[in-house]
Amino acid sequence: MKLSELKVGQKAKVLSIKTTGALKKRLMDMGVLDGEIVIVEKIAPLGDPVDIVVKNYHLSLRKNEAEKIEVEVI
Repeated sequence: MKLSELKVGQKAKVLSIKTTGALKKRLMDMGVLDGEIVIVEKIAPLGDPVDIVVKNYHLSLRKNEAEKIEVEVI
């Protein structure tokens, strides 16, 4: 399942990041790592951006960025 498919309040574990290059590095620098737990805090009315909590801080991701993160709901 993709991070962009989660609903508000759902918690998931990051399985992998399906991108390469600068975007993958940026996501990893912000704490989005394999095995990390994320919680969807808010989703904008049109679905973009998605606000998640990772490592006790909020992170806003564009929908196309969230689509590249594979997660498992826990």
